[in-house]
Amino acid sequence: MNAGRQASLFEEASTDPALSELGSAVVRRPLTHGAWVDLRPGWIVGADELFNRLSADVPWRDERRTMYDRVLDVPRLLCHYGEHAPLPHPLLDRCRDALGHHYRRELPEGFATAGLCLYRNGNDSVAWHGDKIGRGKTEDTMVAIVSLGSPRPLLLRPVGGGASLKFTVGHGDLLVMGGSCQRTWEHAVPKTTGVGPRVSVQFRPRGVL
Repeated sequence: MNAGRQASLFEEASTDPALSELGSAVVRRPLTHGAWVDLRPGWIVGADELFNRLSADVPWRDERRTMYDRVLDVPRLLCHYGEHAPLPHPLLDRCRDALGHHYRRELPEGFATAGLCLYRNGNDSVAWHGDKIGRGKTEDTMVAIVSLGSPRPLLLRPVGGGASLKFTVGHGDLLVMGGSCQRTWEHAVPKTTGVGPRVSVQFRPRGVL
C-alpha cells in the first residue's frame, strides 16, 4: 500500500496549515491477533509549511542509547512533549483534539503526549520494535503518527516473523496503529536512498512509550 504523494499546488501556496476531515476518509486495515492500522492520506493541508516550521522551531536533540551491548547514537533527532507541555505549533493541539474525538469510543481517555522525530536524510531510521514500554506491553492501545516532509516507508511485520507490510507516508498523511499492534506486530522505518528530510509526530495515550 502506498500513501505517498507530491504536495499539491494548493499546499505549496498555503501559509496556514489546516486539518481535513477524518470520518469516512479513514480506512482501516485489520491485521492478525486483534491488531489494525488506520490510514488517512493527506490529513493536513499545507503540510509542507508545517514541516518547515517544526524543522526550524523544535529544539531537536541528539540521543545515545544502549543497543546490542554498545552505546550508539540514535539515528534521528528527537523531542518529547509530555502530557501538559505546550506543543510547538497550534495545529498539533488541533490534531490531538481531532484524534481524541474520532477515536473516543475506542480510546475514551484520548491522546496525551507527543513525540517528534526528525529524519535528516535517508540514513536516519528506526529499527524493528513495538512501543511496549509501559501500558503497551500488556494492553491494547493506539499510536497515531502524522508524517510530514519527504515520504518514507513505514514497515510492519508480525512478532516472531512473517511477511511485512509497507505503508509509504509523508506530506501530512496520518497512520494509526491500534488494538494489539504494539504487542503482536513490530514496525520500522528503514534506511532509504535518495530521500529528503521527514518529521514524524507520534501521539500516544498516557503511559505508552
